[in-house]
Amino acid sequence: MAPRVRLAVTLGDVRGIGPEIVAAARADASLTRLAELVVVGPASSGVDVDVVTGEWVPPANSAEAAALAGRLAGHAIEQAVALAATGNVAGIVTAPIDKAALLAGGYDFPGHTEMLAALTGHPVAMMLASSDPHPLRVVLATTHIPLRDVPNAVTAEAIETAVEVTRRGLVDWFALPEPRIALCALNPHAGDGGRFGSEDDDLLAPTARRLGVAGPFPADTVFVRALRGEFDAVIAPYHDVGMTAIKVAAFGHAVNITLGLPFPRTSPDHGTALDIAGRGIADASSMKEAVRVCAAIASRVALHQHS
Repeated sequence: MAPRVRLAVTLGDVRGIGPEIVAAARADASLTRLAELVVVGPASSGVDVDVVTGEWVPPANSAEAAALAGRLAGHAIEQAVALAATGNVAGIVTAPIDKAALLAGGYDFPGHTEMLAALTGHPVAMMLASSDPHPLRVVLATTHIPLRDVPNAVTAEAIETAVEVTRRGLVDWFALPEPRIALCALNPHAGDGGRFGSEDDDLLAPTARRLGVAGPFPADTVFVRALRGEFDAVIAPYHDVGMTAIKVAAFGHAVNITLGLPFPRTSPDHGTALDIAGRGIADASSMKEAVRVCAAIASRVALHQHS
């Protein structure tokens, strides 16, 4: 039987549904059998907090409220990473943050992934993974950047980092000794022999061969092939082509996993949902799945270390 692990769970942006879905996860007996959940975040957020990182007293001014929420969210992430770095927890599960609020709160990061990379000093890759209803793992070669910047950001080095971090993660965290990885093309029809762009022929194809991965394959077929079991993971060249594929296939059941960290970190596949916060209608399914996945990875790592 897998060992019960200890996980830090951050509340995210307290103006959103983070506190609600964290409370729902903590109340789920099937999850507490897998993990002890250590909630990290501000007091007065509507949830019992184990590691207090400030107090949520919302200012009347909405801009000031956003900045305070962002600052508290960023502080909680820092504290959760500190707990993991010192071995007090075996992994981190993060509730959604508002990226604009995070910046207003003094944390100049596009999102969790980039902040975690900076805090740990590790090269990372952003993966969204699902097992139900359709098995699919998608990893991004570039993350939160404008679409106009993508062609210059999709470099051999970016692809190599994504492939290497993904390969190591699939071996160590998912027990896949020989991962089958495919590269998604940048252009329609993988450029169609240069008719729709030369990047796939000139850059992606030789990089894929050098790294021993399949592709590049057109975006309109590679994810279908992965869903049918041909590949264990697909490297997507930019955010929306990868995220759209997996969210259409498994929204609400997918989990965001940061590969490359010295500890597992997961989060749900959705945002803060500020528009429905506090109404008691938030769906905690993806948050619960994030806890399950983080606990499974942490347990696998623990068993491997003691074997």
